[in-house]
Amino acid sequence: MQGDSISWAWLPRLAMTALLLCLNACAMVGVSRLKPSDVVSERRADVIGSKQFSDGTVQALNVVALNAKQCTQSFASCTEIVEHASGLDEERRLSALSELWLGRALRGDKGPAIDDATLDAYLQSARYAYAYLFYTKRTPAERVFDQRQAKVIAFYDYAVERVVGRWFEELPRLSTGWTQTELAGWTVLRPDTDLHLRAAPTELIPASALRFKGLRNVYRRDGFGSDFVAVAPPPAPDAPAEPWREPRYAAMTGVLVFGGHTLDEVLDTRQAQLLVRDPYRDADVAIAGRSVPLGANFTAPYGLWLARSGFAMQSIRSLLGREGGIKEPRVLLMQPWDPDRLTVVMLHGLASSPEAWVNVANEVLGDEQLRRHYQVWQVYYPTNAPIAVNLMQIRRALDATIRHFDPGGTTRATHHMMLVGHSMGGVIARLLVSSSGDKLWSLVPEGSRLSAAKRTRLHKALEPYLQFSPMPQVDEAVFLAAPHRGTPTARHRLARWVAELIRLPFSVLKEMTSISDLLKDDSGKGAPLHVSNSVDNLSDTDPFIVATENLPISPGVRYHSIIGLYKPHGELAQSSDGVVPYTSAHLAGAASEVVIPSWHSVQETPAAILELRRIMRQHLAREKP
Repeated sequence: MQGDSISWAWLPRLAMTALLLCLNACAMVGVSRLKPSDVVSERRADVIGSKQFSDGTVQALNVVALNAKQCTQSFASCTEIVEHASGLDEERRLSALSELWLGRALRGDKGPAIDDATLDAYLQSARYAYAYLFYTKRTPAERVFDQRQAKVIAFYDYAVERVVGRWFEELPRLSTGWTQTELAGWTVLRPDTDLHLRAAPTELIPASALRFKGLRNVYRRDGFGSDFVAVAPPPAPDAPAEPWREPRYAAMTGVLVFGGHTLDEVLDTRQAQLLVRDPYRDADVAIAGRSVPLGANFTAPYGLWLARSGFAMQSIRSLLGREGGIKEPRVLLMQPWDPDRLTVVMLHGLASSPEAWVNVANEVLGDEQLRRHYQVWQVYYPTNAPIAVNLMQIRRALDATIRHFDPGGTTRATHHMMLVGHSMGGVIARLLVSSSGDKLWSLVPEGSRLSAAKRTRLHKALEPYLQFSPMPQVDEAVFLAAPHRGTPTARHRLARWVAELIRLPFSVLKEMTSISDLLKDDSGKGAPLHVSNSVDNLSDTDPFIVATENLPISPGVRYHSIIGLYKPHGELAQSSDGVVPYTSAHLAGAASEVVIPSWHSVQETPAAILELRRIMRQHLAREKP
């Protein structure tokens, strides 16, 4: 009995020991393995991408005995605890607060219009991110490998993007001379800007929201700030008909700065100012006494411009001489005029438009070295007009553009210019750097019985078309698939059918009628004046092409040929790009010649773009100030 009583007495102790062992076993750490892709996804997850707080913020909440659900339900008390509780260093505290406020803003951001509470949340998020980046002990450079910093920059950029969009909506309601205004409980100072547009933008589009088809690459520069496309209004209907067009679509980077010079002052401030920067002019921006690399998207303005241009249909209407086409050449600036950048002028070919350069211009502007030192102008002209007419009008348009932007002729931009022409644009580019002398007057069927007065008037009328000299500003030219000696393709049945559909511009017909009248003698008789259209001009038997094929190029101009080779077989001299024979595109005396396997649109090939980049770099090396 005594043994049994002792045995029963130990049972409660044994039960308690077993319970403790069980509890201890339940608290033991377990382990599992994630797939590599899951590891990457988990590291990248944050409130922007996955709608869940990042691992860094979750850990910060754990330190102060909070979780994501509690912070969603009791946001004010959650942020108050995070802001003042011990156990978090400043970097963890500020980065967590930035993401918490961003989550708050995202929950309230339900449509295109942002209410004041949501705007305030975005500003709070941006301010905490700004404080983290510039007012904690470590500099951004010292945290360059921290994943937390990359996330905080993303929080800042997104918040700034949404804030700027809301502020832009407020601008029309402010007076022209405003210096500061109140918005969502914040004092907003007038933006500090160095972006030069001909008029205040009517649209401000986040570059991050744009995706493009037809562009091989999107060129960005990593750095601080949010990227936008600023869209200026179109010219007014009664605006002067100038031959140049300043860009309506401009790259812009927005940076939000907050009042204060210490961490405490920044966290207490409710004052903010937007720095609007032109990323073509600015590679960095000064913030809190530091020079910070400035982010940029250089492709977005160009892509948006092309997508909205309507060039494809307009170029066909221009070729056929129909309503809706252009009637005179235009010089289109791809970025705001910069007197310190060298200028590259691009001329498209027959039935084409600036879209011919879609990837060429993008790749040039995407090359950091070339972008720093070059600006691109594109000449858009009606390709139904005869080459002589377009040559004269393009020369006048370029001269007027140069005089407008550089009236004294003193800037770097109007010295050492480069011409790049494709197909018929290459022929025109060559003539822009050539001397005609008196060699083209033989094209005029002058009657022997013309009076001296009529002969004088005739020469005065024809001189702009038949007598020209090289552009003095140009010292480099690149000709791509250019039919300098014409092409037999222009005599084929399909080409002749297209030629018959073309209507010459009314201004050309009117001018040629006047010239025809001058060719008549006093009896009303005279040699007929035949006016070729652009397709006729490209024939290898056309009188104008034959007369101009050997005009001397200025000795001060280095020129290069890029030639397509379609279905290569046999001798090079017998080959073509499917449209232009090699013998027509080849020019003796070229500084370089590259033959690329390609159809006639050789300018679109990566090899041609690489060659153009090489030529531009060499040109830059010779012309560096």
